[in-house]
Amino acid sequence: MQELSIYAVLFLMLIGHTLLAGKMYRKVHENSTLSLRQKNDWKLKALIFPAYYWFEYKKLSQ
Repeated sequence: MQELSIYAVLFLMLIGHTLLAGKMYRKVHENSTLSLRQKNDWKLKALIFPAYYWFEYKKLSQ
C-alpha cells in the first residue's frame, strides 16, 4: 500500500512538471521580443526545471 502511495505522488509530480513546462513553453513561444536562440534556450530550461526557470523568466520579462 505504501508503494502505491509513492507511485501516486511521483505521478502527480510528473504531471505538474509537464503542465508547468508546457505553460512556460507557450509563453516563451508567444514572446516576440526574444530571438530564436533565446527562445530555444528558455524552452530547454523549461523542460529541465520549469518551476525555477518560470520565476526567472517572469523576472526577466517584467
